[in-house]
Amino acid sequence: MNDQHRYAVDVRWTGARGTGTAGYRSYGRDHVVSTEGRPDLLGSADPTFRGDTDRWNPEQLLLAALAQCHLLSFLHVCVREGVVVTGYRDAAEATMRVHPDGSGEFVEAVLRPRVTVAAGSRTDLDELHHTANGLCFIARSVSFPVRHEPLPVTTA
Repeated sequence: MNDQHRYAVDVRWTGARGTGTAGYRSYGRDHVVSTEGRPDLLGSADPTFRGDTDRWNPEQLLLAALAQCHLLSFLHVCVREGVVVTGYRDAAEATMRVHPDGSGEFVEAVLRPRVTVAAGSRTDLDELHHTANGLCFIARSVSFPVRHEPLPVTTA
């Protein structure tokens, strides 16, 4: 198995508005994220930082990456442990702190997966979520805690 994987995206700023960065309010934060063979992703800044509410911002994308990675890691662990998952939905949230100098960082992410399992599958999934968190490439790469508050498991 290859122990290194490379990823590439192209981020193209589309918010120059003819005057570029002549002033803080003169430019748009809009951009397009693309990679070969996939639909473009329309990005901007968070609305707090003069971004477009109709586009994805980097903060949402980071949280989405954490939630997606946990989902995929969790499903892997469930297959390995013989748990048949038939539904999964996560109401994830993250908290970012902004400092007076304009810098900032995420201080926490909370994943709240609601899992549906087939009748007869085990429903004590806390340990499986913990294992999945340890396998998740994205969670292992961030410097803030990623907590899990799984909602009660339902059976189908």
